[in-house]
Amino acid sequence: MNFVSRLALLFMAAAAIPAAKAECETLQSTENQKPQTDSTIMVDEIQVTAVKQWRSLQNSPIAASVMSRTEAERRRIDAVKALSLTTPNLYIPDYGSRMTSSIYVRGLGSRIDQPAVGLNVDNVPCLNKDAYDVPAADIERIEVLRGPQGTLYGRNTAAGVINVYTLSPLTYEGVRFGAEYGSGNSYSLRASIYKPAGSRFGISAGGGYSSTDGFFTNLYTGKLCDNEKSAYGRLKLQWRPTPRTSVDNTFAVSGLEQGGYPYAYAGEDIIENGQTVIARGEIRYNDPASYLRTTVSDGLALKHRAEAFTLSSITSWQYLDDRMLLDQDFTPMSCFTLMQRRTEHALTEEMVFRSHGGSRYSWLAGAFGFWRSSQMSAPVTFLHDGIERIIVANIIEHTGIEPRFPDTFPLENRFATTNGGAALYHESNLELGLWRLTAGIRIDCEHTSMRYLNNTSLGCGIGTTEIEPFEISGRLSRTFVEVLPKFSLLRLLGAERQNSVYFSLSKGYKAGGFNTQIFSEVLQTELMARMNVYPSERYTVDDFVSYRPERSWNYEIGAHLQSPTGKLRADMAIFFIDCTDQQLTVFPRGLITGRMMTNAGRTRSFGAELSAAATAGRFDFMAAYGFTDARFVHYLYDESAGTDFAGNRVPYVPQHTLSASVACTLPVRSRIIDNIVLRCNTEGAGSIWWNEENSLRQPFYALLGASVRFEHKHYSVDLWARNLTDNRYGLFYFKSTGNEFIQYARPRTFGITLNINI
Repeated sequence: MNFVSRLALLFMAAAAIPAAKAECETLQSTENQKPQTDSTIMVDEIQVTAVKQWRSLQNSPIAASVMSRTEAERRRIDAVKALSLTTPNLYIPDYGSRMTSSIYVRGLGSRIDQPAVGLNVDNVPCLNKDAYDVPAADIERIEVLRGPQGTLYGRNTAAGVINVYTLSPLTYEGVRFGAEYGSGNSYSLRASIYKPAGSRFGISAGGGYSSTDGFFTNLYTGKLCDNEKSAYGRLKLQWRPTPRTSVDNTFAVSGLEQGGYPYAYAGEDIIENGQTVIARGEIRYNDPASYLRTTVSDGLALKHRAEAFTLSSITSWQYLDDRMLLDQDFTPMSCFTLMQRRTEHALTEEMVFRSHGGSRYSWLAGAFGFWRSSQMSAPVTFLHDGIERIIVANIIEHTGIEPRFPDTFPLENRFATTNGGAALYHESNLELGLWRLTAGIRIDCEHTSMRYLNNTSLGCGIGTTEIEPFEISGRLSRTFVEVLPKFSLLRLLGAERQNSVYFSLSKGYKAGGFNTQIFSEVLQTELMARMNVYPSERYTVDDFVSYRPERSWNYEIGAHLQSPTGKLRADMAIFFIDCTDQQLTVFPRGLITGRMMTNAGRTRSFGAELSAAATAGRFDFMAAYGFTDARFVHYLYDESAGTDFAGNRVPYVPQHTLSASVACTLPVRSRIIDNIVLRCNTEGAGSIWWNEENSLRQPFYALLGASVRFEHKHYSVDLWARNLTDNRYGLFYFKSTGNEFIQYARPRTFGITLNINI
């Protein structure tokens, strides 16, 4: 079944959801909301859609940034990756495919497996970071909470949480339409309708489609390799049967067809027989590469306000089906390919009890449980050049005998992974005049298991010895129990109590897991052992497949400040993070095909953050700066060689992040235009070190952008440009079979965006 057919069936499933599923979370009118003023720093009002907070973030002991709907539209925030650099120390490089959602905050991050930053959409947690990069439409606001949030949000939030809230059909009424066209023949269309039926029931439905030809050419095929097509749909129903009870159900589906990976060769030119096979800086590979993905989710939120507390229940089902096809050597040579297929189901349930505000003491308690099951096949097929250069050459080096292999040699890898967990948590808040004391604790228990079946389907030989097909199979399981405490002290300042300073101490945690991508090396090791070949780099299930949990302690001092008029706001924080067993994605030594997660002995990060927003007449100024110094305290990578990277910087973490903008709003007395908004912005990051040796890095870079926006209460038109100076900088560096590769960012781009609200 092709992509379009699958998506059509999923839309039919959405339409079949009973209309009885719905909700109302907020108590506002059903009139079409007016555009709100920009704010990427704080939102003062208590956001009743946030289940786990009862006061403004301005008066909370958290380093937080909030982006309003208006600012999200002006910045063209249509996915999580677009948030990169908008807040201090938040870095989300856009490389690889949409499966790649690497998020780094304060020296912590992850490229594969467990995320360091959690994502919640309308209070529903996304369990798999491979599904983070999906379209985000009709955003009401976005919260970015930095620092460990494990006490309230649980596993894999050691660096922070991103909360996305979408428009409610009970507080917004009308039809929304959007269209965009830009460089690379990139275009998108979206439409949605919000319709309340009285004051108790509302429904919204929307969808969109986007396409791009891409920006990078594979010189081997002569075609653009980063083309992409995607579509999404969402159905949201809200019902308020009584003033104290609300029901909310959101069904979402998305589909994606994506081309290959624009990885450019970064080593010395490869020359054979007097001809250049691949030159430095070229994207040139011969085997197909692509990524396909379908995601489906349904979230049901129930809320009831009792006399002494409010009870919220959030239930979700999440489905992911994807296929990744790779030319893993990324050269014109026929070395090896990978086709990874995966199907995953996940269920979550959370119950939150929260006391009502108004007293000196308030509390929150909750229980969370999840279950996730994944089936994956990931065969690696060695082709002629890979067999000769990697396997045969290694055997000849150790035995002096040339082995016999078929022209293609597949290594089959199949995995069935199941993990589930449960947690109990509590938080108490005590107000003593101008002081606010918060203490919380969470007990998190998780069990994960993996069944693996790996085999070679073709035989081979060396000398007179014939090696028949064989398999490696078994089951691995791990149980993790973690206690996540936090403590904070906040002092209100000023007569209006709008300012505050705080100190917080909290623990972060990332669960352990299994390295599936190293199993092709495990099979190679077993194959060579059967041929009595024992290379220096040997990979076994016992030594390389599992990795340990990551734990960290975050110490933070911060302040939230604003002028009496609210026209000047500033937020600042200083932090120190002590991390043990930090999880790092590495490319193991030798001519290997995969990558794996390992644990660094100990790392530490310290830094500072500053956000500011100011309004002066017709001008709005915003700035966000983050500094992070993340280094290894102890990381003995190669015990035999005694290689300790102590003192080196943690790879892929930017030392500086910067975002600044100035906007001028010019009122226009016209029936067709209300305002003209002129905006100029810059954003940058660096230095970024690419390896543990710190021998390679991306220096600091800055991008210049500009836009002109014509606003009317019913529509807007934006003319925009990004990377006006056409800076060329690297987003990602890696090695495969000893060769180096890098992906560069997109060049200068221009576009026009139309938004219509009726």
